[in-house]
Amino acid sequence: MFFQLSSKLIFPNPALADEDGLLAIGGDLSVERLKLAYQNGIFPWYAKGEQILWYSPHQRFVLMPNEVRVSHSMKQLIKTNKYQVKWNTDFEGVMKNCSTISRKGQLGTWIHDDMIQAYVRLHQKNIAQSVEVRNGDELVGGLYGVIVNKVFCGESMFSKAPNTSKLALIALCQAGKFNLIDCQVHTPHLESMGARFISREEFMHAINTR
Repeated sequence: MFFQLSSKLIFPNPALADEDGLLAIGGDLSVERLKLAYQNGIFPWYAKGEQILWYSPHQRFVLMPNEVRVSHSMKQLIKTNKYQVKWNTDFEGVMKNCSTISRKGQLGTWIHDDMIQAYVRLHQKNIAQSVEVRNGDELVGGLYGVIVNKVFCGESMFSKAPNTSKLALIALCQAGKFNLIDCQVHTPHLESMGARFISREEFMHAINTR
C-alpha cells in the first residue's frame, strides 16, 4: 500500500514501500520536503499532470566511485582533452537537456517544468549540483543530482555527443567528494560502468555517514 501525504512535513517509514518502491502520493516539491525525502532515501518520480509519486526502492542501484570501470576508449578520449568538464556552471541547462533527450522505452519525461523549478531551488541552496561537459561554449553532456552527506543521488544525465554523459559520470567518481552515487534505476549502461544493487540498509548507512 502507499500513503497519501498531507500538508504536514512528514513521510512514512520507507520500509513500507510497495514492491516496486512506491511509498507515498501527494505533498509538494518544496525545498524542505525534498530535503527530508532525500535524507530518508526517498525521491519523486511522476509525469506532468499527475499527483506527485514518492519512491524508495527496497534495493538501490548504486555506483561506488572507486569501482567505476573506465574503458580503454574512454581513457583515450579523456587524454585528448577534446571536452572540458565543469561543475555547476549551468544547472538549469543540464536539467533542460536531460528533459529533452529521447530514451529507449520511455514515451515522455518526468523532468517537467515543476521539477526543473524545484531542483533549481535546491541548487540555489547548494543541495543539488551538476557536472557539465562542454565542447568550447557548447554544452554537450552532463548530469545532475542531490547531495546528502557523502552520497550523490543522481537524477539524470544526457549526451549530445558520443560518451559525454560517461565523461561526466567518470569526473563525478574521480572528484573524491562522494562515497556512493545513487543511480536509482537499473540500466545496462550504468551496470557496464560498475553499478550494482545494494540493500536498503546499506544505502541508508551510506546516506547517514558524514
